[in-house]
Amino acid sequence: MTPATIIATPAKESPLLFEGMTWREFKAVEGLLDRPGYRLSFLDGVLEIRKMPGEDHETVKERIGALLELYLLMAGFDFTPTGSMTLESESGAVKREADKSYKLAPGKVRPDLAIEVVFTSGGINKLEAYKRLKIPEVWLWEDGVLEVYHLRVDDTGTYYEKISQSEEVKGINLELLLRCINMVNHVDAIKTFQQSL
Repeated sequence: MTPATIIATPAKESPLLFEGMTWREFKAVEGLLDRPGYRLSFLDGVLEIRKMPGEDHETVKERIGALLELYLLMAGFDFTPTGSMTLESESGAVKREADKSYKLAPGKVRPDLAIEVVFTSGGINKLEAYKRLKIPEVWLWEDGVLEVYHLRVDDTGTYYEKISQSEEVKGINLELLLRCINMVNHVDAIKTFQQSL
């Protein structure tokens, strides 16, 4: 018998977007809206305001974190979870907070991995934001699908390439990870993943 999986996802909400702001105006608004219940992002003069996520979002986010951290421990990574730490660059005109982020070795200035759980539609381009923040790898979970992007630099510039295996978390079985992320019961998901390691 296969474990039950998450079948339905709630309707997606759209964030509030305000265009044509300078970095200075954004920082002023950010100071005024520094209150629980909202998350602000900024890219190229566009302020994005989202309500803090609900239970479904938080369940998936925490499941991904629990499974990933189990793998990182078992695989011998010297990692530091950096959660939803604020990542910003005035010169890049960007501010973003990942749902989860990780430094995968000691002495790193910024996270090696950012994870986004998407239950909303629209808004600023997440990959463009992370590209400007120079985050090496981004995982996007949406509607039961996990997409992995790795930052590349070549003669044409900097871009994210969609890849089938993580280059930052070497050896992780992404198919098994996704199956466990999408299971209904958290404990069953952890046990299933652990038994395969």
